[in-house]
Amino acid sequence: KFCEIGALFSLLAVSSFSFTPLAQSRISRPSLVRTRGSENNANPWTQFVEGIQGALTPAKSPLLDLEYMEEIVSAQEVLAEAATTKTMDSETVVDTLLGLEKNMRKKCKDDESCGTQMLEKLNGAWRLVFTTGTIDTQKKIKGRVNYFPLKAVQSFDTSTMQLTNGIYVGDFAVVKFFGPFEFNVVSRKLEFDFDTISLGGFKIPLGKGGAAEIGSATGLGSDNNKKLVESGKKPFFNWVSCDDEIATARGGGGGLALWKRDIETEALILAENSR
Repeated sequence: KFCEIGALFSLLAVSSFSFTPLAQSRISRPSLVRTRGSENNANPWTQFVEGIQGALTPAKSPLLDLEYMEEIVSAQEVLAEAATTKTMDSETVVDTLLGLEKNMRKKCKDDESCGTQMLEKLNGAWRLVFTTGTIDTQKKIKGRVNYFPLKAVQSFDTSTMQLTNGIYVGDFAVVKFFGPFEFNVVSRKLEFDFDTISLGGFKIPLGKGGAAEIGSATGLGSDNNKKLVESGKKPFFNWVSCDDEIATARGGGGGLALWKRDIETEALILAENSR
């Protein structure tokens, strides 16, 4: 009987390592790494207890991964439609943005290349389509800002790490801000600092915090950006997602935003830069 019980526990101990490849591959567990020969010196009782604990710990199901990946794809499809038609119910868009943000946290926790892939996709021009506005703005108007009425385009050059933020009337840029940006591929936090403004094609250097003050005064930027600069920090976005068609992020002021890739403006910018 004792032999049978011992054999059963041995089988459980082996199965705990044989049937949990996903958990073992995703989580680095240095405490379980032993040097050669240390297993012979380990306390048998410790090995026995570890085997039982491993057998009783359920492996992470790949179905959970499949579930949130399906939800991500579904959310991206909904937001792509909203960005194209601009007729989808605002509450549906907000709820979808919140759900995507939650699931992308899970995905990027499991996939270390998530941030790097996002930065690569970010290169190009993006038109702001939808924003909930900052928390301060929501309080002022007692609601959320929805589909953005102006043509506001953010352009990212990931080869030089330069950002351009422009307000357009048709193809003409009324005002543009230029400056460098940094992107943390782990946290997906994008920090930026505008150092030049262009008015009707004439470029003017900006002092520290100049862009934030202009943005705060005109309503084109967040009051929170001005506060960040005054405290020695940079304005930022926590990027949520970015694919071939849409991009989403949460701003430093707490608002969520949706962009659509703007191929036409991207072509105009490339033409200007090649002159």
